[in-house]
Amino acid sequence: MNNYFDVLIIGAGPIGLACAIELQKKGLSHIILEKGCLVNSLYNYPVNMTFFSSAERLEIGDTPFVTTLPKPKRAEALEYYRRIEDKFALNTHLFEEVQEVVKKESLFFVKSSKDNYVARYVIIATGFYDIPTSLNIPGENLPKVSHYYNDPHYYAKQNVVVIGASNSSVDAALETFRKGANVTMVVRGPEIGPRVKYWVRPDVENRISAGEIKAHFNSQLLEITENNVKINTPQGILEIPNDFVLALTGYQPNFDFLRKVDVKIDTTNAMIPQHNESTMETNIPGLYLAGVVCGGLNTHLWFIENSRIHAEIITKHIVEQQALRT
Repeated sequence: MNNYFDVLIIGAGPIGLACAIELQKKGLSHIILEKGCLVNSLYNYPVNMTFFSSAERLEIGDTPFVTTLPKPKRAEALEYYRRIEDKFALNTHLFEEVQEVVKKESLFFVKSSKDNYVARYVIIATGFYDIPTSLNIPGENLPKVSHYYNDPHYYAKQNVVVIGASNSSVDAALETFRKGANVTMVVRGPEIGPRVKYWVRPDVENRISAGEIKAHFNSQLLEITENNVKINTPQGILEIPNDFVLALTGYQPNFDFLRKVDVKIDTTNAMIPQHNESTMETNIPGLYLAGVVCGGLNTHLWFIENSRIHAEIITKHIVEQQALRT
């Protein structure tokens, strides 16, 4: 059969790569299809981003992640995973989006933006960084609004509103402030988020206390216009001048794609896609989930360091299924 593989992996993030490495160890053929660049989600992290985890917890393929820093940075991670992909000579197809996955009898027929494939098993390791959580307010679609943050220099001498108090929001607020932006944080809760990196929290709290970064807690954005924003605060509605809004309100898996391939989703429990935690197999036999996609809207459940094990779990189950076939 042309373009036949034992396993087709959707997503070339760290966990997708880890799955391919484990399958390769067991002599199973694989192909990875990725709609963007290698480790696309990590590539879209802010340029100055520092991981919460230490390097050894980001390792895959029993290959050391060497860094001189206590916590590795984005650029080091991109270099590490690129070298991993090269070292294991993985069969990775980049900028090739999966459009359709159909199971017929015991095989999966996969259509991508470039070709068609047949596989005995499919692993979905697509992460959750592609679809931002919407604000659903007037003006959200203005060009000055972004759900992603990259480089702080762009915002120098501008009035910037940062929505949220997570790690990404706090990093953006601090970095743009230090490049000369006039920063206002809008936070739904009463304080900076509990999961903010412990070495960053004192910094942002001190900047807020000193009045260098303005922060409105128990507040939310009501409207965005070309030159202003309206904020609902405990003291009433406030309107302030604004040049840019960084709406870092979180992200979610591509539920539409999961539904399209007939994976059932638990709408009563954080939209968690149905899967057997002991095998990672979904309601469709032979179709597996790996990595952060398994958490649904609970995006703080799975990370690289604790979902690496999915690669071993899935490979073990596939090998067992292969043995039963013979």
